[in-house]
Amino acid sequence: MIKSARLNSVGVFVCHCGINIASTVDIEEVKRQLAGYPGVEFVKDYQYMCSEPGQLLFKEACRSETVGGVVVASCSPRLHETTFRRAAAEAGMNPYRVEIANIREQCSWVHHDEKEKATIKAVDIIKSVIERSKRNESLSSVSIKTVKKVLVVGAGISGMQAALNIANSGIETYLLDREPSIGGRMAQLSETFPTLDCSQCILTPRMVEVGQNKRITLMTYSEVEEVSGYVGNFKVKVRRKAAYVDWDKCTGCGLCSEKCPKKVPSEFDRSLGRRKAIYSQFPQAVPNKTVIDRESCLYFKTGKCRLCVEACPLGAIDFEQEDRIEEIEVGAIVVATGYDLYEKEKIEEYRIGYCEDVIDGLAFERLLSSSGPTQGRVLRPSDGTVPKEVVFIQCVGSRDPDHHLPYCSRICCMYTAKHAMLYKHRVPDGQPYVFYMDIRSGGKNYEEFVQRTIEEERVLYIRGRVARLYRDGKKVVVVGADTISGKKIEIRADMVVLAMAMRPSGGIGELSKKLKIQVDQNGFLSEAHPKLRPVETLTRGVFLAGCAQAPKDITDTVSQAGAAASMVLELLSNEELTHSPTTAWVDEELCAGCGQCVAQCAYGAIELDTRRKKAHVNDILCQGCGACVAACPSAAVNQRNFSISQYYSMIESIV
Repeated sequence: MIKSARLNSVGVFVCHCGINIASTVDIEEVKRQLAGYPGVEFVKDYQYMCSEPGQLLFKEACRSETVGGVVVASCSPRLHETTFRRAAAEAGMNPYRVEIANIREQCSWVHHDEKEKATIKAVDIIKSVIERSKRNESLSSVSIKTVKKVLVVGAGISGMQAALNIANSGIETYLLDREPSIGGRMAQLSETFPTLDCSQCILTPRMVEVGQNKRITLMTYSEVEEVSGYVGNFKVKVRRKAAYVDWDKCTGCGLCSEKCPKKVPSEFDRSLGRRKAIYSQFPQAVPNKTVIDRESCLYFKTGKCRLCVEACPLGAIDFEQEDRIEEIEVGAIVVATGYDLYEKEKIEEYRIGYCEDVIDGLAFERLLSSSGPTQGRVLRPSDGTVPKEVVFIQCVGSRDPDHHLPYCSRICCMYTAKHAMLYKHRVPDGQPYVFYMDIRSGGKNYEEFVQRTIEEERVLYIRGRVARLYRDGKKVVVVGADTISGKKIEIRADMVVLAMAMRPSGGIGELSKKLKIQVDQNGFLSEAHPKLRPVETLTRGVFLAGCAQAPKDITDTVSQAGAAASMVLELLSNEELTHSPTTAWVDEELCAGCGQCVAQCAYGAIELDTRRKKAHVNDILCQGCGACVAACPSAAVNQRNFSISQYYSMIESIV
């Protein structure tokens, strides 16, 4: 470590960032104005500071005994702060004495046509960061030991893939899902685009592999109740919901379901089929265990029916069973909670509630599935007849910021093409119509798949929106417009299939609060950075996979699951983790014990000693957000290297 360096002297590097900065900011003028600024030892510029030659220049400056800190005027610290701090550490300088002045996003990019003003602003930004840098402390990272276990929340294809990748690398994994079986939405599909592989044929082997993996503990029919702790040492309370069946005894023989007299609409079949009050979700379920639906069970409602008890030869039925809380400790968490469909009842202009022959895409998947309510035959829900004219409507609830959801659900164009193609395979003399806004088929062999649907299967695509639907006898009349011909279109269809928007799965808001991770404006979980950290969250140790983060197809879902698993393995590859020391701390002489900081901390990092009436910060839990600093009425809470005095000096340098 540098001993003789003057800690309040600073070296400055100005990056051209190619032309991103240099085309707007006058680099030579910036250097001239900073050259005599108090505390600045030198000012140098280079075209690409993040390049290898730029890093060599930077390390040489860090080794110098004439400076105690370095300021790099470049792009956002989110991009390269870690890069430069790592280089400083390699050169022997305390990495927390390196600061980034953002003169790209906050200056050149927003003042691209105002070179003189941009140059003045760049100088002011750099001066303010110099003042902060001169007052930085030489901090040391905190080390914490890790628990070599992982929790994956959600057992669809993304959760299963992540769990397998982690478990096969030697890490014990808990795979949790709120449903009785793993498989998620993919288990409801018939075939998958663009290859038309049978969903169950490719999914079932993966489910069996998960179920038989010795390093994976299945926690189905369970939900996350509470999460505490921090990266490397999370404590998770899991609610194991009462199935009213002893799964240790149950073999999945199905005798109980056969004898059960009560039938209710099947959620798995989108209410097109019926299930018993004691049921297994689908034939290939893993684990293959039955569950009693308490709300439908005649015994729970009347206290009289016990036919399932009489039918079970193993005595597995247990009406006294209750929910239980199980606590596990893990080092990292992967959230793969999937998606739900936007509720079709919200599309009031289609008057959907009045017609059972208007269904959503997942319901049509169940009609196409050989294990579905019609064994793969396309039949009208209302009367069981074969529909000869079917209208598919895309973008229902999607791309409609005025009334519904503003974003594109990404997969609807493709699965609608698949639906139309499979309908023609099942009903060769039928005629499918597709109403669309535009076709988005961005993926390998996706565009070719759509073209096949149009040219070979003779599916009629109509560019335009559907204005309304109404029932006329046994027909569903679809009223729309063809924007290419400019003509009004009216089709008397036998069935209508809606490509409903994808939305975050139910309960994701509550789960995000328990995990202390953010959601975006549409309710999906937010990644730390869309390009550089797409599977990480701002809460270290919590990762994202699949449609929990945004709508995506199976290919992208599996890819992201693998990426999340690799990040988990990287995190847990060492016995200890380091935690940033730029955390909050409490000046006890000023602390009045009011508890405002405790209430504002989203990470549960601050505790109040009620006896002493003093607040205390847990450095490991603290994420350095600064909310407590802003909330403290007596200025007792400060943040290391983000102190109030530093901010005052930054403001004074500008004004």
